[in-house]
Amino acid sequence: MKESENFIDIQGARVHNLKDVSLKIPREKLVVITGLSGSGKSSLAFDTIYAEGQRRYMETFSAYIRQFIGNLERPDVDKIDGLSPVIAIEQKTTSKSPRSTVGTITELYDYIRLLFARVGTAYSYVSQEKMVNYSDDQILQLILEEYMEKKIIILSPLIKARKGHYRELFESLSRQGFLRVRVDGEIMDLKPGMRVDRYKTHDIELIVDRIKVKKDENDLKRLIDSIKTAMHYGEESIVLIDLETEQTRYFSRKLMCPSSGISYSLPEPNSFSFNSPKGMCLNCKGLGNQFEVSRNKIIPDDRLSIEKGGIAPLGELKSNWGFKQMEVIAKRYKFSLSDPIKIIPEQALEVILKGGKEKFSIASNSLGITRDYKIDYEGIENFIKNQFDNTDSTGIKRWAQSYMDEKRCSVCEGARLKQESLNFKIDKLNIAEVSALDLGDLYFWFENLSNKLSTNELIVANQIIKEIKSRLQFLLDVGLNYLALNRSSKSLSGGEAQRIRLATQIGSQLVGVLYILDEPSIGLHQRDNEKLINSLQSLRDIGNSVIVVEHDKDMILRADHIIDIGPMAGKNGGEIISQGSPKMLKKQQTLTAQYLNNQKKIELPKFRRKGNGKSIILSGCSGNNLKNIDVEIPLGIMIGVSGVSGSGKSTLINETLYPILNSFIYNGVKPPLPYKKIEGLKYLDKVVDVNQSPIGRTPRSNPATYCGMFSEIRNLFTLTPEAQIRGYKPGRFSFNVKGGRCETCQGGGMKVIEMNFLPDVHVECESCNGKRFNRETLEIRFKGKSIADVLEMTVNQACSFFINHPKIYRKLKTVQDVGLGYITLGQSSTTLSGGEAQRIKLATELSKKDTGQTLFILDEPTTGLHFEDIRVLMEVLDQLVKKGNTVLIIEHNMDVIKLVDHLIDIGPEGGKKGGTLVGQGTPEEIVKIKKSYTGKHLAKELKTV
Repeated sequence: MKESENFIDIQGARVHNLKDVSLKIPREKLVVITGLSGSGKSSLAFDTIYAEGQRRYMETFSAYIRQFIGNLERPDVDKIDGLSPVIAIEQKTTSKSPRSTVGTITELYDYIRLLFARVGTAYSYVSQEKMVNYSDDQILQLILEEYMEKKIIILSPLIKARKGHYRELFESLSRQGFLRVRVDGEIMDLKPGMRVDRYKTHDIELIVDRIKVKKDENDLKRLIDSIKTAMHYGEESIVLIDLETEQTRYFSRKLMCPSSGISYSLPEPNSFSFNSPKGMCLNCKGLGNQFEVSRNKIIPDDRLSIEKGGIAPLGELKSNWGFKQMEVIAKRYKFSLSDPIKIIPEQALEVILKGGKEKFSIASNSLGITRDYKIDYEGIENFIKNQFDNTDSTGIKRWAQSYMDEKRCSVCEGARLKQESLNFKIDKLNIAEVSALDLGDLYFWFENLSNKLSTNELIVANQIIKEIKSRLQFLLDVGLNYLALNRSSKSLSGGEAQRIRLATQIGSQLVGVLYILDEPSIGLHQRDNEKLINSLQSLRDIGNSVIVVEHDKDMILRADHIIDIGPMAGKNGGEIISQGSPKMLKKQQTLTAQYLNNQKKIELPKFRRKGNGKSIILSGCSGNNLKNIDVEIPLGIMIGVSGVSGSGKSTLINETLYPILNSFIYNGVKPPLPYKKIEGLKYLDKVVDVNQSPIGRTPRSNPATYCGMFSEIRNLFTLTPEAQIRGYKPGRFSFNVKGGRCETCQGGGMKVIEMNFLPDVHVECESCNGKRFNRETLEIRFKGKSIADVLEMTVNQACSFFINHPKIYRKLKTVQDVGLGYITLGQSSTTLSGGEAQRIKLATELSKKDTGQTLFILDEPTTGLHFEDIRVLMEVLDQLVKKGNTVLIIEHNMDVIKLVDHLIDIGPEGGKKGGTLVGQGTPEEIVKIKKSYTGKHLAKELKTV
């Protein structure tokens, strides 16, 4: 076998901070890439190996196709050999679409739809009876058996419980030669101009024939013809009335309720799809939720008058059509626009909000001529609803939505499907109820389903059930037993989305593929780590190569091969400092090896702080899976919130506590999930949510602009004598506006050259040589440096440079303190990792003056962080607490949990089996709770330190 078939051979990789790296990565092994945050791990795994794999895949398309799908930029690397097809499984949320669920992205819901279409039993939503369907021969045989020598009427059901005058229908039937219809149980002759009350619901049936059932050949032929005619007009359904007993009987080729006569079409997989018109609830269009106009948002304060902005969508009094209508209504109902809304007559308020049948007369002056107009007034609520439903404008839709609440659909109650679809059942459950089961319970349900189906049903369902169970098992293996198939994709964390993709890939059983994963252990409790590692090893064992960017100790030690990148981060990283087996790595003296050998460790605090004696007490939390829990959050200390994945940590903190605090302190509008009471809000004057979302969406955003120091730096440049002489203002030193920037590249520093059928080439701008600014701007010097020179400085260099400028220095020093001294001031924010982005946000908050009454909330801050990065981060957070603030961390990492002063453990399991308070207290107290999984793993950490 050639060496290139055993290894991925990379020569001269220079992407981002990689320093001409050359290495060989063994194929069909589990390889872990580790190192400090910002050392170059993602640059090697994703921006070099994956980017080249994607580029080669795109090259396989014809030139004609490539011009439509674009080309990928070639990574800066001399050569990569031995590269097989590459699939990257990253931490990005799968889909923002409200139509995407766990079931749709795993394709499990497609199999379940197929199962319900093939073996589901239909029940009537009126009588709950089992639905039946007949062939034409069966219908004829039943009529001959049950109605022999009896007089019957054969009817076609045309309209079932619908409003309308139906004049056109009656005229059409009359033209076709029919003489009678039955309307709401009463037989009527068809007459010219016939119509019914359009505002009432009606049942209309066409009388096809009145016949005595006999076996005579002519009578039999007439009966058969009448059945066919009735079937044609009744859309495969007919009604029979026994004239002697006046009993009604229903028959249908479709599924039909024998007592009420309602019918369903024969099921197909699309009948159970909330993304198809055949299956979706027509009220909410398959979303499960609908927006309803909120009276509280239209009238936020009923003490205000209409002219003072009491009706929010109208604003304050102005001369426009809306207020002209208000004046007419006020005159009609005898109130003034200056009256507080709370004293306006209820009838008048109802008309203002909902409109009415009454027409109003409004005088309008145009070109000196006054005319009276009679207008229909639709009401503010209806106007907002119509704007939301009928506009294509994003801005108008957003405006309308600001006066609406999202509520569960009143028709399907969140199930997303039509009434008919929800009345097909297997083992007493409909498809929405099956989709609502936790994946663990769902697997158990399918495990037992074979015993509940008939022999014929099993022949059809066996293969489908086998496929469903196989895919479910892969999801359980990666620790996702607490999720349900109806869970919206946009509510998944990055770690959950990544593990779903991983399970899907294992289920696909591809061979010879290179998988690259970005920290799959994120969001996963230590308890479930073993399952995840086994899943990755099974992916390797079937003949794939697996590269994982990871910091988890267990994952590193179970790898076949480790690549350690460093020695430090940023410009001081980008080198392969060690590679080999875990045994070989432990013999090295790299930072990673020192932590693996316990030569270096994150030390326990000398004592646990008690806090300032004040607390926030949150009672009766019952959102999602929380089971009416009460939690005390002591202030002035560091608090951890732990528990297995899906136990309810984010529900408690991000979706209940944070919205309450945000509303109280900043008048935030996002409603919290249900709770009964909160005490102690007066002890806080600020709440800060520090998450890992990017600090900028464009390459023009950088740490200097985000932290707010770039404005101060530009001000310094305007104070130089040369800038004063030339009259330069701060805008002159911005690369985002005309004046001082290089117009050739518009301040980007790079030019993009389109190569048609080849990838676009990014080249340094020849006018400014990548400096972003024009020659005149670069002539201005501060302490010998141009504005471009300053942006190229690392934070460490800038700290020395601006040491005599307190405003700038304070902001730089906090960035340095959080361990980001290696990044440059002008580094594009799109190149920063999630961990780096979070620490920049933290540094920005640290640099602000605070009162010591701030609550900092961090959700898994250790994402993307090496052991050493975690040590630095925890020192920074400790400084915040020493200033009197409170730090609340949602975390699974034991290196963090062992350092907190107070731990809130939620669980014991995920999903429906979680949501209870397992315990709260110091880490030492949690260790004593037997049912705490966190305590079990924490005990090992407290012993080894």
